[in-house]
Amino acid sequence: MAIDEIIENHTFDEIRIGDTASATRTLTRDDVALFAAISGDVNPTHAGSLGVLTAHSMWGAALVSAVLGTKLPGPGTVYAGQSLHFHRQIVAGDTLTTTVTVRRKLTSPGVVVLDCECHDETGAKVLSGRAEVKAPTQKFSGRLADIPEVRLRRHEKYATLIARCQGLPPVATAVAYPCDGSSLLAVADAAKAGIIRPWLVGPISAIRAAAAGANVDLDGFEIVEAPNSRAASEKAVELVRTGKAELLMKGSLHTDELMGAVVRKETGLRTSRRISHCFIMDVPSYAKPLVVTDAAINIAPDLADKVDILQNAIDLAHALGLDQPRVAILSAVETVNPKIQSTLDAAALCKMAERGQITGGIVDGPLALDNAISAAAARIKGIVSSVAGQADILLVPGIEAGNMLAKNLSFLADADGAGIVLGARVPVILTSRADSVRARMASCAVAALYAHAQRKSVPMAAE
Repeated sequence: MAIDEIIENHTFDEIRIGDTASATRTLTRDDVALFAAISGDVNPTHAGSLGVLTAHSMWGAALVSAVLGTKLPGPGTVYAGQSLHFHRQIVAGDTLTTTVTVRRKLTSPGVVVLDCECHDETGAKVLSGRAEVKAPTQKFSGRLADIPEVRLRRHEKYATLIARCQGLPPVATAVAYPCDGSSLLAVADAAKAGIIRPWLVGPISAIRAAAAGANVDLDGFEIVEAPNSRAASEKAVELVRTGKAELLMKGSLHTDELMGAVVRKETGLRTSRRISHCFIMDVPSYAKPLVVTDAAINIAPDLADKVDILQNAIDLAHALGLDQPRVAILSAVETVNPKIQSTLDAAALCKMAERGQITGGIVDGPLALDNAISAAAARIKGIVSSVAGQADILLVPGIEAGNMLAKNLSFLADADGAGIVLGARVPVILTSRADSVRARMASCAVAALYAHAQRKSVPMAAE
């Protein structure tokens, strides 16, 4: 209902048996979280495993109240009682149509009895019952009272990273094969924010068609012709090799195709360091950005691989403003067990950091996930560590654990994940069509901050 909408009530005398009114509303995650905050109902039945509310049937009852109070009978209505039955759980994303119908009138007390139903977008009934209200006796017509706008601050950590790019010059970025609306929107948003200065590489006709379909203005963008996605990858890498671009960004092509051009020995962007991926996660329930590595490239890294993966992540943390990032080497347990290779690797990595073979971070492990991110869990287990409970970086044992962890955070903890590949001559921005606008912007911001930091340091030697 628009804030400036005129609403009018129906007095008891005006109401007739069979009168009906409806309203439609989509339940969002913010709606459910606000309901919990206001009501104090944090029943685990309605919550995800990390405490983020994702569903609540009582929200349907609130919709019934809204229809009664604003439509039928409308302003002046006083609730007298209700009896509702919930047929199934309501979840975030459901679109509910709530309908009330006058069943009978009790003349003496001025009470109206209404049938109430809610149906979802498929037509399935999710709520039914009756409500008794005292209908207004005086007529009212006027504008709906202003509703205060309430916003939940879920991803302020990304906002901080994006804000750090303000005042910095945009970084020239070669975008490989941006031939759909999703990838072009990501580029346009980052360019408009002054984070990147894009070179679009691909079939010019396809790029322009995609831009027209997504209503993206290409004015001011450099466009370089390449006939297909493979050629676009190679040309984008060439722009980096020749110094025209300092960042490489994935468009609407498969990650393997772009990374194949990056790692090609003669014409790629390899360095002496192993290439690895970092998710920079903005988890609403965690106090700071959380780096998860490697969840996308290295399948089963050995100890030598993990040294480079870890150093890449530490260097990234420095670029994001952390002088001494805390690194948790994850395993299933927090003690060294000869039968679990990841615990042996963790012990070796800690000793290597102690001897200066890994620099720039505070490293500890093995640590299980709970005591890596929860100080309470670490205390209960008697772990004395400067990392436990406050990790900035989580080094996972392998791609399966990393991928599951990142997706659990995204889908169960409402986290966003910005993606970046490190270890090449320049950062590689990996975005997905499933990413939110906020996550895409954060990926570009993280890569830009890293590129600015690289300008101040000695470049890694090329192979």
